[in-house]
Amino acid sequence: MLTANAMSAETTQDTPPADLAHRLMAIDSTTGSEGAVVAAMHAILQEQGWSVMRIPVAPGRDCLLARAHPDPDVTLSTHLDTVPPFIPPHREGDRLSGRGACDAKGIAASMIVAAGRLRAQGVPVGLLFVVGEETTHDGARAANQWAAANLPSRPRALINGEPTGSTLALGTKGAMRVVVRTVGRAAHSAYPELGDSAISRLVSLLADLDPLSLPTDAILGPTTINIGAISGGVADNVIAPAAEARLMARLVTPAADIMAILERWAAGRATLEPGITVPPVHLTAVEGFETSVAAFATDLPSLTNWGTPYLFGPGSVHVAHTDHEHVSVDELTRAVDAYVRLALAARARLGD
Repeated sequence: MLTANAMSAETTQDTPPADLAHRLMAIDSTTGSEGAVVAAMHAILQEQGWSVMRIPVAPGRDCLLARAHPDPDVTLSTHLDTVPPFIPPHREGDRLSGRGACDAKGIAASMIVAAGRLRAQGVPVGLLFVVGEETTHDGARAANQWAAANLPSRPRALINGEPTGSTLALGTKGAMRVVVRTVGRAAHSAYPELGDSAISRLVSLLADLDPLSLPTDAILGPTTINIGAISGGVADNVIAPAAEARLMARLVTPAADIMAILERWAAGRATLEPGITVPPVHLTAVEGFETSVAAFATDLPSLTNWGTPYLFGPGSVHVAHTDHEHVSVDELTRAVDAYVRLALAARARLGD
């Protein structure tokens, strides 16, 4: 059995999560460049007596698995990568600001302290920190493949961390990227009758997007589609021969449902290229926890081999990915107790 000495467990319990978060946030870990923060986290976990291993994802990129037992009943997991740009940490009073404050290095810090308390109670607990969550979820997929090959098939639980405002999510919407492309014919802009503007075609098509009837779910709510970027043309004095728009759909039903709708919408007017897709997930309530629904996608669909999923985290997703990302120091501290309670409740359910 993997063990940790009592002094390390006590140190883990006494470490303020905001201090750990600040240490991690001082390291730039934009997706694809997570090597330095993974190395720092590896050192932190080893200092605290965890048995730590790396799960390779790509050259220079790894997930981290820390365990107090070879086969944990409960694993606490979140991601170490962040969106750009890097914003160094700053603490003022009860507010910790900077990139990763709530998404999700602050969460990782609260999880480390909570896991230390669980370990001290003799709970078979693990910590899984992944990379690549903000883009392709490749870290979660690598960790899932590792679990399939190395963990015996039995009931276990996974508590994933994302900023849910310290509520337990009843579900998360999925996500699907789609590139819409239109084709025209170039011509001198002084003679528009000789050309065919792909940009005009695209603008006309996108104007018909909002009126589409999209699926809804009783728990997750409505499907939404965002036009995230538009590009096309070659110069202001040339009729545009090509144009494209990048869409992001927030899914509440299978992706095939939305693709069928979009294919009818674009038929004869544009081509569609589906991209990275994450399915929606329905989750369960736990007594004593306020609930919510997450409109964003998570790593959960890519971590199916780690057990019954739960989603909880301090901080607001409304400030994540912004230049004023922040979290309350007090909320990070309270999240430690919440993760301990949730882990014990999830473990108790394993025999049900």
